[in-house]
Amino acid sequence: MNVFRSLRAVSEASGTGLVDWAKAGEAAKASTEPGRLDLTPADREGYATDVRDARDRLREVAGVDFAVPDAIEVQNRHHWIDANRETFRNVMEPIEAAATPAMPELSRVVNTGSMAFALGFLARTVLGQYDPLLLADDPDADHGLYFVHPNVVAVAADLDVAYPRFRRWIAFHEVTHAAEFGAAPWLSGYLESRVERGIDGLRASGLDPDAFAELQTAMTAVEGYAELVMDRAFDDEYADLRRKLDARRGGGGPVTRLARRLLGLGLKRRQYERGAAFFERVADERGLAAASAVWERPERLPTAGELDDPAAWLARVDP
Repeated sequence: MNVFRSLRAVSEASGTGLVDWAKAGEAAKASTEPGRLDLTPADREGYATDVRDARDRLREVAGVDFAVPDAIEVQNRHHWIDANRETFRNVMEPIEAAATPAMPELSRVVNTGSMAFALGFLARTVLGQYDPLLLADDPDADHGLYFVHPNVVAVAADLDVAYPRFRRWIAFHEVTHAAEFGAAPWLSGYLESRVERGIDGLRASGLDPDAFAELQTAMTAVEGYAELVMDRAFDDEYADLRRKLDARRGGGGPVTRLARRLLGLGLKRRQYERGAAFFERVADERGLAAASAVWERPERLPTAGELDDPAAWLARVDP
């Protein structure tokens, strides 16, 4: 890690946009150790087997049919930064096109530093990721499934759990996201439309609260369903893994907790908890197939009110 090189990259930000994305990536990588990626044949086979077994178990237990992406990558932290810099850029591009900052050079440096901080922090935190390529330049590109191997190994050691078992549980979580988007071909377009509406509102110096509310509600369903199904489909004990990972999500030192607040990770944690509570109630009352029915069409997504009142959702959709 070279903090000086990271700061220098940020200070050299140039171009015409709000963010110099090349320098943001350079600064993020300079401030982040890549981590070791010296995978053994057993490691590589382990990831492949975990993904394959998770797919088969999810098809059986949740009753949803889907394909696992061809692009399954085991990455280090720098690989993750490179893969997600484009995602950040795609989201920011419409805002950049409309913005006219009073001090463009200074704004570019500040914004580049903010993006570098976000990319670096997340690269040190993310364990796995299903990437549906929202707002991608090529909508027909294959979705991605990533595992940040150094983080998986480090967190398993930090939680004092066996690495192969922890890796497998994380694979079940990410493959569950692949199942959601595979079972609901409309989901990517639904989320993109809400993001675009929200961005259009910001560009017009206004705000579309309905778009952001619908986006947050949908993402709560996405995260909550994954939390439920990864546990119920997992073919080993998981209570200790769940307890330890939940504690870790809310822990860390003052700097880590501040970073999580700045990046909205507290909101993501609440999405996990609120969505999981909704689907637990639905599955306990009607079975997992009823919970999976949420992906049949957009009208079956719960409303914000129904997330806290699963009985109202069941009465409305009667899955």
